Amino acid sequence: MTMKRYNIIGILPVFLLLLWTSCESDGYLNDGGKADPHVNMTTYDFLKSHGKFDSLVAIIDRAGMKDLVNAPNTTFFASTDYSVRPYVSAKKQEKIIETGDENIQFGIKDIPTQQLDSLKMYMFDGQIGREDLTTEAKYYTNKFGNIPNVRFAIRLQRTIGYNDYLDYVEYLNFTWVNGTLDTDLPTGEVIPPANQDISYNCQTSGIITTTGTLHVMPDTHRLMFNRQRTASN
Repeated sequence: MTMKRYNIIGILPVFLLLLWTSCESDGYLNDGGKADPHVNMTTYDFLKSHGKFDSLVAIIDRAGMKDLVNAPNTTFFASTDYSVRPYVSAKKQEKIIETGDENIQFGIKDIPTQQLDSLKMYMFDGQIGREDLTTEAKYYTNKFGNIPNVRFAIRLQRTIGYNDYLDYVEYLNFTWVNGTLDTDLPTGEVIPPANQDISYNCQTSGIITTTGTLHVMPDTHRLMFNRQRTASN
């Protein structure tokens, strides 16, 4: 007997329903969004209602960006606490070097608000959902504005060989592009680590709040795409 294989289009509704049932206690779903993606609260309130975003909410509050996050028809890529911690640690290391005090107490409240303005790079006018994307990179301008030699690409990242029942899964991908997209460069070209793109597949995509669209970056992401050295303590 030969087992028939299905592509993701046919099996996705059942797949998402099973995932939603297994993740209901978290209130949002990894890899694809809820069976019903709508939540009856603003983007900010949704983030505040889930413990995994406590640090992000603290940054939003310190930066005075609640209204910006909740601006109508805004797409926001949210970072979990795991993404925020190494960023704060890198800012602490900067302060250690500046002061020479390795035991300095440092937290979100000690980061200058002008540095937190970079959070706008995760905010886009308009609701950007999976239905607007293909596997081809599409470039969007965020609310932070121009960054020299940097663009932001959003697309669907296809993963094949997922399991015996799905031919492929498409994740929503968010990429910091340094100059030219790495995948568009000639095969074999060596790219220095500092010049490489920083690309992540969202762990959750397509949450529709009363004010916009919310996607969640993976825990492995570092806020602000920061590459600085972190503090040792």
